[in-house]
Amino acid sequence: MTLQQEIVGNAMQMAVVNLYPGQTVYCEAGKFLFKTTNVTMETRLSGPSGGGRQQGGSGPGGGMGGMLRQAMGTAMQAGQRMLAGESLAFQYFSAQGGEGTVGFAGVLPGEMRALELDGTRAWFAEKDAFVAAESTVDFGIAFQGGRTGMSGGEGFVLEKFTGRGTVIIAGAGNFIDLNPADFGGRIEVDTGCVVAFEEGIQYGVQRVGGLNRQGLMNAVFGGEGLSLATLEGNGRVILQSLTIESLANALKKAQGGDKQGPTGGLFSTNAG
Repeated sequence: MTLQQEIVGNAMQMAVVNLYPGQTVYCEAGKFLFKTTNVTMETRLSGPSGGGRQQGGSGPGGGMGGMLRQAMGTAMQAGQRMLAGESLAFQYFSAQGGEGTVGFAGVLPGEMRALELDGTRAWFAEKDAFVAAESTVDFGIAFQGGRTGMSGGEGFVLEKFTGRGTVIIAGAGNFIDLNPADFGGRIEVDTGCVVAFEEGIQYGVQRVGGLNRQGLMNAVFGGEGLSLATLEGNGRVILQSLTIESLANALKKAQGGDKQGPTGGLFSTNAG
């Protein structure tokens, strides 16, 4: 059953979800806004993947061994989310005795997007992009390989969504949908502008120019630092017009604490 949802608002959007009896949606802790009284709310450490749908049930392979495996799986999920800087818990919402309504939102001013998964392709998203999803969608953590991930402005961790159903994500500013195949198969973007992309898109990070005069000019005066994200292949890519770093710098400047400096890039002193 397709999740009935509507994304409303402009500068700070929210998703209003209509639940049928027995239908369940879950969100990251802190993304819930409101609900009708017939919608129950339950907080769990486990996500839908790894047996999170049956909290405490025995099922096949139950008993102490099954409970231990479930507890270990839950601990691993929570540990991965903690390493990714995500919330440790999920909140689950189900309608009882009739249709119910629940609302969710992101944490930054910007857009939201509902993605429909058909089970054939996973979706990857930046940290903190996840808002809510049907219980038939599995939430996981994807670790980018060493050098690529550590060079990216968004860290080396991505959110991964698999299964079938609707997942709702949020970002900062306005969204634009692109397909690298329409631009020669490859696009290069600011590392903080990537919101989400389909499985099959190759994500990487490259240095801005070489270690020469122009490369140093790009890094020092261009405001992009030393790296750009690269996206290659044939598939959907969602970018955002506002990066968290630029928003933070604008707020610091408005408060008289601008630490970006006139040149940005290598001269930025964002720490502290």
